[in-house]
Amino acid sequence: MTDRPRPTPDSPQPEPPELFTWEFATDPYPAYAWLREHAPVHRTRLPSGVEAWLVTRYADARQALADNRLSKNPAHHDEPAHAKGKTGIPGERKAELMTHLLNIDPPDHTRLRRLVSKAFTPRRVAEFAPRVQELTDRLIDGFAARGEADLIHEFAFPLPIHAICDLLGVPREDQDDFRDWAGMMIRHQGGPRGGVARSVKKMRGYLADLIHRKRAALPPEPAPGEDLISGLIRASDHGEHLTENEAAAMAFILLFAGFETTVNLIGNGTYALLTHPGQRDRLQKSLAAGERELLETGVEELLRFDGPVELATWRFATQPLTIGGQDIAPGDPVLVVLAAADRDPDRFADPDVLDLSRRDNQHLGYGHGIHYCLGAPLARLEGQTALATLLTRLPDLRLAADPSELRWRGGLIMRGLRTLPVAFTPVGQGAHAAQR
Repeated sequence: MTDRPRPTPDSPQPEPPELFTWEFATDPYPAYAWLREHAPVHRTRLPSGVEAWLVTRYADARQALADNRLSKNPAHHDEPAHAKGKTGIPGERKAELMTHLLNIDPPDHTRLRRLVSKAFTPRRVAEFAPRVQELTDRLIDGFAARGEADLIHEFAFPLPIHAICDLLGVPREDQDDFRDWAGMMIRHQGGPRGGVARSVKKMRGYLADLIHRKRAALPPEPAPGEDLISGLIRASDHGEHLTENEAAAMAFILLFAGFETTVNLIGNGTYALLTHPGQRDRLQKSLAAGERELLETGVEELLRFDGPVELATWRFATQPLTIGGQDIAPGDPVLVVLAAADRDPDRFADPDVLDLSRRDNQHLGYGHGIHYCLGAPLARLEGQTALATLLTRLPDLRLAADPSELRWRGGLIMRGLRTLPVAFTPVGQGAHAAQR
């Protein structure tokens, strides 16, 4: 571990690296290493024009994620006119989708999280495992005989979309619409102007109608495995005061947060394994032996090494505070850089090395504190199932493009590949049936 000097207000600071360029998006880790060393709490102007503090060291990040003086409510942002509405999901304000877990504080956060947490218990997630395996195999069946695929569009993207739609209770015949809306939302800068906001508005309208229909048809008692939207309606009808806007916002954020993180976990994780053949071989041998331990520690390491969430979602100082020796003023936005914290050599030995058997791995990939990712158990299940099935059914899976040709999406919060072209020996569905 290193003994790094703390910055002082009077010490000269070298020029920081350029952030948020396409080159930075491809490999942000050298820039984050520079920030950890020289400017661990760094004020910068984001591409949107908003000025915010970036927190890059592990200890500071962990403190900030659990600090109740940092509010999730955008109402606390002391925003200039040019920055208004630029700190959340595009279109969520106009669509009346602000009252979700990523935008509220206790006690409302406590109440809403308690209602939704019942859907993500270990037992409920375990019951969902066969459906995740079924979706995984069906998607691989769709390209296994071709010998090539784009693993983002044909696998990593549709798998969590259909899984979270099933969990919410979106009818199968409507799930393709959700896939189209979600696709626009994760393209961010790659889609038409205003496309994200339009998709959010369409999704809001659909969810309001679906909630209305489910409320009208709700049976007196819940059936085993009742879908999440029905559960939210039932809770709101029994004194928990969940409004229709809250129910729609909750369903929206579970869909939004529940699919893009898993898309990137599967995409980034597969890419990391394909570019680290020694680690990939270890995992394949472990799976062939019927073991799961390396798969479980391996997914945690992939979350740490190149995780799906680069920066934690927005926080706003409600009073003066100090992070890492830096004074933060009330109203200032604070962004915790999870990707930087999880490569901090003061916390992780050899942080730039991918080690699937890493034990001491208290990564921040799913956050920390009261806003720890509610859907983490489901995302872990989907990630483990997807990677294990890919490596087992397509044992010679390999990149079909030079890594320098791959492009990463340009969003602020998430980190994920636009495409992941792969090749492998074609496999007929008959071989899959024989395996089963």
